Amino acid sequence: MNFKDLGLCPEILRSIEERGYEEPTPVQAKAIPPILEGRDMVGSAQTGTGKTAAFALPTLHRLREPGECRALALAPTRELAIQIEENFRFYGKHLGLKMALLYGGVKYGKQLEQLGNKPDIVVATPGRLLDHMGQGNLNLGKIETLILDEVDRMLDMGFIEDVTKIIQKTPRSRQTLLFSATIPDSVRRLADWALNDPAEAKIDIKITAA
Repeated sequence: MNFKDLGLCPEILRSIEERGYEEPTPVQAKAIPPILEGRDMVGSAQTGTGKTAAFALPTLHRLREPGECRALALAPTRELAIQIEENFRFYGKHLGLKMALLYGGVKYGKQLEQLGNKPDIVVATPGRLLDHMGQGNLNLGKIETLILDEVDRMLDMGFIEDVTKIIQKTPRSRQTLLFSATIPDSVRRLADWALNDPAEAKIDIKITAA
């Protein structure tokens, strides 16, 4: 199977080609088709398996046209949020979509500027996202796709209340994509509450340090 077989739009295929990729990784091959169909998704795969593209590519395909704050990706750390935003920016560069990247520990200036540009996609850590929402800087009422990445880490870091609050501010009609290296009971409970009849993509590849 190659990326063309997955039904992604030409603009995204062009970006994939520019990165030099031809065949999807196992998690991409399993996750992308049901996400393109609009289904919720529980993906279990470690970092380094191509997981970010597994949700970024079909989300970009489904957005296609600009429209304010239609996709939100939540990540537990600033480093992961930056990595996710870079992926969205690269794969979506031929679609003309705008991004906002929100994380704590820095001043608000650049983030307010990005939010003022009415971004199509917001990538954020939970605490800083709630800060902006509390100040009235963005509204999640138009979210079509909600992505929760590294959920096991998010819960380990004590973000469960923040994540729950954020989910409750998004429309019930949204598509929800949950990715986690492991699926302990706490993650399964969150998935049962937040997702609707999800497809599953479980990849048991153990990545070990050299």
